[in-house]
Amino acid sequence: MTRTYQVRTYGCQMNVHDSERLSGLLEDAGYRRAEDGAQADVVVFNTCAVRENADNRLYGSLGHLLPVKKEHPGMQIAVGGCLAQKDRHTIVEKAPWVDVVFGTHNIGSLPVLLERARVAEEAQVEIKESLETFPSTLPTRRDSPYAAWVSISVGCNNTCTFCIVPSLRGKETDRRPGDILAEIRALVAEGVQEVTLLGQNVNAYGVEFGDRAAFAKLLRACGGIEGLERVRFTSPHPRDFTDDVIAAMAETPNVMPQLHMPLQSGSDSVLRRMRRSYRSEKFLGIIDKVRAAMPEAAITTDIIVGFPGETEAEFQATIDVVRAARFAGSYTFQYSIRPGTPAATMPDQVPKEVVQDRYEHLVQVVEDVAWTENKAQVGRTVEVMFAEGEGRKDAATARISGRARDNRLVHVAVPDDPELRPRPGDIAETVITYAAPHHLTADAPITRLRRTRGGDAWEARQRRDEPERRAVGLRMPSFGVPANV
Repeated sequence: MTRTYQVRTYGCQMNVHDSERLSGLLEDAGYRRAEDGAQADVVVFNTCAVRENADNRLYGSLGHLLPVKKEHPGMQIAVGGCLAQKDRHTIVEKAPWVDVVFGTHNIGSLPVLLERARVAEEAQVEIKESLETFPSTLPTRRDSPYAAWVSISVGCNNTCTFCIVPSLRGKETDRRPGDILAEIRALVAEGVQEVTLLGQNVNAYGVEFGDRAAFAKLLRACGGIEGLERVRFTSPHPRDFTDDVIAAMAETPNVMPQLHMPLQSGSDSVLRRMRRSYRSEKFLGIIDKVRAAMPEAAITTDIIVGFPGETEAEFQATIDVVRAARFAGSYTFQYSIRPGTPAATMPDQVPKEVVQDRYEHLVQVVEDVAWTENKAQVGRTVEVMFAEGEGRKDAATARISGRARDNRLVHVAVPDDPELRPRPGDIAETVITYAAPHHLTADAPITRLRRTRGGDAWEARQRRDEPERRAVGLRMPSFGVPANV
């Protein structure tokens, strides 16, 4: 019988995209994705090592699977990703029922390692120290038929004192522009209409082959690909954010007016201790230039609270920058010690209760600022690309959900007329009628509905999957919500 698999993903967009490749590798090797609720023959954990609770989450999940594995002879468990690269043999010591451990540089080895473990009846641990094959050359099972991640680089050359990623992902390796554009054109031919360019430090792209203008050139080249509706990218570093990138964003119609740029701290002294090579004035200056070129741009960020030595005055500096920057949203994190980073041994670690208090204060300020920014959207006409899922249902109103051009989440009232009901991947215009801190609502009628090739691709995938859905009694979903809300 065909063996089934499940991939569980923790961490950033890079991990999400790596999981698509792991799925593609397994299906290329003859495995089939397990249905929701069914026990898979192979469970793969694609892990993150950035936050402290990543370790606890993994080992807790592995503990829950031990009795399951005992009840299912032949079941295998594999652990990959950044935590596997970091902990290596520790994983098998702590959880000896794990069958395979593989690293960030050799995800293509997974099917072979699973077979070796099955034949040898012992754990296989393979961690490479450098990239063997650029991951985009591997088979991929993409979660969406109309939107796709596209890696333009892997690794990072920065030395932030809180970050363990460079030691796990390695030095930056850039793909050639022609290879990237060829992949995007192939995706568009399959029905993809939105791509997100990925890199640990995406706007440093070109450093490996000596072209500092390479990222701006790449954005402009994406503008020449017919059928490519939306281009996004994540995550840029303020140090490398240049005026030519802002000009390329503003002048290329299919590059979206959205920017996610990590701040980390609004205090210059904390940024210095973090070894972040910019200061708050430069960060705010970039935002001013982006808004001057694209007044409708939505800007989001990442912030760390409680970095070693952070004083109340330094924390207040972060609050001040949040208010000045007018972020549409922020991912906020409490600093946690990561062994192997310079920050782990810094003096004056901030007490946890102080970090918690500051975190709660920051979250409230971020939410207040985001709500103010979202309220300014009420009454505006926005273009929404609808996404996959079950939709949002209130007491009286069913809604379909999607993303505006600036990446704000929009819940749209379901039209009564079936002819006006969009599919995931379709695009329509509507008017915002209500704003919350984390989403917008549009109860106004949909206008200018456009049936897209992306919607066609979604519908075609549903038809292909329908026989299997019927076999297990699943209902084909009608409407969508974004996977990353």
